[in-house]
Amino acid sequence: MESGRGRLAEFHYADADLRDLDLTDTHLVDGRITGLTAQRTRLEKLRVDSVEFADCDLTALRWTDSKVSRAVFRGCKLMGAMLEDVTLDNVLFENCKFDYSSLTRVRAAGPVIFSTCSLRETVFSAADLGAALIDGRDLRLTEFDGGKYRGLDLRGNDLSRIRGLGSLKQIVIDRAQTLQVAEALTAEPDVTFGEDLDAQ
Repeated sequence: MESGRGRLAEFHYADADLRDLDLTDTHLVDGRITGLTAQRTRLEKLRVDSVEFADCDLTALRWTDSKVSRAVFRGCKLMGAMLEDVTLDNVLFENCKFDYSSLTRVRAAGPVIFSTCSLRETVFSAADLGAALIDGRDLRLTEFDGGKYRGLDLRGNDLSRIRGLGSLKQIVIDRAQTLQVAEALTAEPDVTFGEDLDAQ
């Protein structure tokens, strides 16, 4: 797997503790990666089809110019990850930690679900997440900076502390979340309430 090039099919890679993991121009097909820990991971021009990642710690992941299809990430730590120009199609992230990550020009070509994931202080820049559902455990200071989000399903989340609401046009929310959206809108421009001035 560490050779970096070629096609790897019908594999199970488990319980490895690596200092560095670099994969370029590689195609992973019909496999399972469990218990992988890497201090530094760099994935470039990677094609992933029908692969499950379980209980992996890929903190400080750098993943660019890749396509991921029919994949599942369960219980993975992806804190501080940088995903750039990655296309996701039928991908499930379940109980994963994306805190302090940056997802730039990430595109949901098919259904993408973030289920019970922590996305604290994660930044989505110029992303296309119209085919995505986020059922987050923690969306505190999650930021949406430009991009396309028409149809993004944010029902069931606490939206009171998200940033970049101006980018979130035509998203799907519950009526009960409108107060949270209002709270987020007043917090974003750092407004001062008149009654607070009167109390000084």
